[in-house]
Amino acid sequence: MLHEKNIQDAFENAQNQIRHACNLYDECRIDVNKFELVSHPRRIIEVNIPVRMDNWLIRTFVGYRAQHNDARWPFKWWIRFHQDVTKEEVKALSLWMTFKCAVADLPLWWWKGGIIVDPKELSEWELERLSRWYVRELYKYIWPEQDVPAPDVNTNPKIMAWMMDEYSYLVWKYSPWSFTWKPVTAGWSLWRWNATAQWGLYVLQEILKVEWDTLKWKKIIIQWAWNAWLIMARLLVKEWSLIIWIADSKWAIYNKDWLDVKEIEKLKKDKLSVVYYEWAEQLADKALLEQECDILIPAALENQITKDNARDIKAKYILELANWPITTEADHILFEKGVIVIPDILANSWWVTVSYFEMVQNNMNYYWSEAEVNAKLYDKITKATLDVYWASKNHETFLRAWAYIIAMKRVFDAMKDRWEV
Repeated sequence: MLHEKNIQDAFENAQNQIRHACNLYDECRIDVNKFELVSHPRRIIEVNIPVRMDNWLIRTFVGYRAQHNDARWPFKWWIRFHQDVTKEEVKALSLWMTFKCAVADLPLWWWKGGIIVDPKELSEWELERLSRWYVRELYKYIWPEQDVPAPDVNTNPKIMAWMMDEYSYLVWKYSPWSFTWKPVTAGWSLWRWNATAQWGLYVLQEILKVEWDTLKWKKIIIQWAWNAWLIMARLLVKEWSLIIWIADSKWAIYNKDWLDVKEIEKLKKDKLSVVYYEWAEQLADKALLEQECDILIPAALENQITKDNARDIKAKYILELANWPITTEADHILFEKGVIVIPDILANSWWVTVSYFEMVQNNMNYYWSEAEVNAKLYDKITKATLDVYWASKNHETFLRAWAYIIAMKRVFDAMKDRWEV
């Protein structure tokens, strides 16, 4: 979780990236009034949620909901339960996610929601009551044609099922389309978990293809052995890539030939650190970013590559699967070095895309096979990646700049067609 100071920095950083990108070229320049329209969320709702605890005492929790922009329809939003949730956090994430949807060209606009709570301190019954009361406080502002929530930090399909059930009860109608990322029995889209890694793989493959390159025998570093990125590692191995470094929250491990991803998956399934892997050397997590490799995949925290270590990066390609892992200053240094950075705004849009697919299927009450979902995912990512790549090539600048430019042009086109801006 980002601390409040880091969230504020991230909010300002996102604004600066947008402003910088859109002032690079005359055809993309935006005036002060237009930028002001997207600089802040349209509205923020704060609610006090009373919950009867297992000891029969009432405890009040604070929840937020920030709507960023409604020029396109409907809103798509994510709910997180965490003790460090702040108004600044939901504001920052709602802004950033609007442009991520625009890059993938999804007909969605964004808002964020959260409750200040440490869910580990609650029993399952308390967690369910909190989830249902959150819906009771906000259900008048949530409906399938306008606002469709999904899980984020410390929320999951079970919580979405509780919330969907509560919403259905309040509106007197079974409404599986009111929430996404639900259990399969409640209308979850197939291929959801695999889409986490598959999207990143497709983006990487498309960039390599237009660079006349392949994944075969590429040496790869993955920073963070989380479930989804272990799936990514498995998919990369199937493409004959070599995972030589991998890290978790404590340590990184290295083998100059290759690491056995299946063995590492077994360790993580048993909740053990990668340090228990026997056939590798160990070092501190941060040090792995500067090691020799072909492809570097930062998939952990923000601000991992800065102006202080950017010149020491030896990878030819960087695939950002974390949010904000590279600072603005580092972006320019890496571009000058010839490193191709595939930005987070493009590389990790998998979850909102398949969540959108779930919304479509729920509304049709007709569900696609895994193959159909995967094919539609591939079509979306191919177009989004090539749009960004060729625009950046034509204007000789880095991918992130044109990802933001394309997103901003789509945002303002929608606003122009509906409003007087």
